[in-house]
Amino acid sequence: MLRIHFTTEDLGRVRLAQQPDDLWETILSLHQLVEAAPFFAPWSRQARGALAAAGVVPDARMLATLAPPSSYFPDFLTPPVDLGRSTDLGTGIDRVLSTSKRRLRTDTNRLASDLPSPPSWLDDIASGRPSALRRLGTGLRRYHACAVAPHAAASATCVGHDWARLTRRALEHGAESVLTTLGPTFRWNPPVLETDYPVEQDLHLDGRGLMLVPSFFGIHRPVTLADGELPPVLISPVTRGPLWIPQTAPGPCDGMALDELLGPSRATVLRCLDVGQSTTTLAARSSISLSMASRHAAALRRAGLVATERMGSSVLHTRTALGTALVHGG
Repeated sequence: MLRIHFTTEDLGRVRLAQQPDDLWETILSLHQLVEAAPFFAPWSRQARGALAAAGVVPDARMLATLAPPSSYFPDFLTPPVDLGRSTDLGTGIDRVLSTSKRRLRTDTNRLASDLPSPPSWLDDIASGRPSALRRLGTGLRRYHACAVAPHAAASATCVGHDWARLTRRALEHGAESVLTTLGPTFRWNPPVLETDYPVEQDLHLDGRGLMLVPSFFGIHRPVTLADGELPPVLISPVTRGPLWIPQTAPGPCDGMALDELLGPSRATVLRCLDVGQSTTTLAARSSISLSMASRHAAALRRAGLVATERMGSSVLHTRTALGTALVHGG
C-alpha cells in the first residue's frame, strides 16, 4: 500500500499537469508490452511489429530490463516533473543523461539486487560511462518514436478529457475533492491518501505539495518515485474504456502530404524536432540558414506545433504533442 501524508499546506499545493510526461509514458508503455493488459492488446501487437521493422527490439529489451514492470525501477529514468518546464522527450532524456554518478550508482545497485543475473551493461550505466549513457538515450528515443509517439493524438484526447474532469472538480469543490475522485484504488482518509501498491511505502509531503500527472499508458495502479526526498509526484492512470484500438499503420508522414501542407522546408524543420534543438543546430540539421530556421520555428510555434524555451542566452525548440501527431499522421 502507498500512503501519502498531507499537511494543510499540501492540500493547497496539489497541482494537475495538463499532459502526460514523455518519459513516464515511455516506461509505462514498456510495462504494457510485457504484461499484455487487455486494453492495450491491439496496440501491443502493432507496437511489436513496428519495433521489429525498425530494428528497435534490442533497445526495447534493454529498457525492459532496466525498468521491469513488477518491481523497482530506477528513479533517474523519470526525472521530477515541473509544470514550469517542458516535459518533452528531448528535455527529459537530457536530464536522465545528466544524472549524477552517485544517483546512477545508488539506483542501479538497488535494481541489480532484484535481478537474478544483472547484465554487464548495467554496471556501465551505474559508472556513468558515456557510451552506455549514449546507448540509453538512443534506446529511449528509438523506442518512443516507434511505440509511443505515433499515438500522441489519441493519448492527448484521453488525457484532456480526464484533466478537464478533475479541473472542474477542483474549481467547484476544492483541491481536496480531487483526491476523492482519482480512481477506484484510491481512498482519502484525511490527512492520508491511500492506494493499492505492490510495496509498503509512506510518502510524507511535508509542505512540498503534490504534482498529479495523468498517464495514458499506466493502467494497473498509480506510480510514484521510490525516493521520498525527491519532489513528490503521483502518476495516475486516466479514465478509459474497456479496449483501445489504435489507428492502423501509424507511420511517419514521409510522403508529400506534410510537405504540401507546410512547405518542404518547414516540414523538414518540424520533422527534425524529434528532440529539442537550438536554432543553430536546427539550421544545420535542416540545411537552411540560421535566420530561416528562426522564422520557420516561429511560424510553427504560432501554429501550436512547436514550443520554444529560453535556456540562458539561447533557445530550445521542441515539438508539441500536436506537432508530433501531425508528423506521424495522427
